[in-house]
Amino acid sequence: MESVTFIQWCLDHLNYWTITLLMTIESSFIPFPSEVVVPPAAYKAAGANSDLNVFLVVLFATMGANIGAVINYYLAYFVGRPIVYKFANSRLGHLCLIDEEKVKHAEAYFEKHGALSTFVGRLIPAVRQLISIPAGLAKMKLSTFLLYTTLGAGIWNTILAAIGYYLQSVVPEEQLMETVTKYSHELGYIFIGVGVLVVGYLIYKGRK
Repeated sequence: MESVTFIQWCLDHLNYWTITLLMTIESSFIPFPSEVVVPPAAYKAAGANSDLNVFLVVLFATMGANIGAVINYYLAYFVGRPIVYKFANSRLGHLCLIDEEKVKHAEAYFEKHGALSTFVGRLIPAVRQLISIPAGLAKMKLSTFLLYTTLGAGIWNTILAAIGYYLQSVVPEEQLMETVTKYSHELGYIFIGVGVLVVGYLIYKGRK
């Protein structure tokens, strides 16, 4: 309950530091959607006399996403597959909305699409938060991991910020989250399709 109260306090007091903190939580194994952080911050940035800048919102959100992803990466890198799966099957793992099936799904996605999955996976719902775990298990090169993670998280946060910024002029604040959720789900399906096409093209070029 205290953690829920703390997160709600951060959402009620959005600034660059709370954005970074919440996005770190979102990108780690703790379940927390980026849709409730970036669009409201961009919505606030679009308002008159706001102390937030929408470009800095994207920057700090992406920094937070990287920090959370690196936490997952190093945990998986050092503890290894048996402990990761043991955690996924534990009560604490279930409280974090993680189970063995989700970890297997993320790992299979990584194995199928290789290093590029770290980039594409950041754009896909249900994979975004966990894609850094198989990267750590595979001991992917950190610089490559950070490059793809930054690109993927940066694009996703830019889209969410653009939605929030635009909606400031057309949607009342009480309807913001409902509208953002609708748009983000539709975008997720689009990115899944685009990701499949990109990976398929790269595989085709590689074989050719």
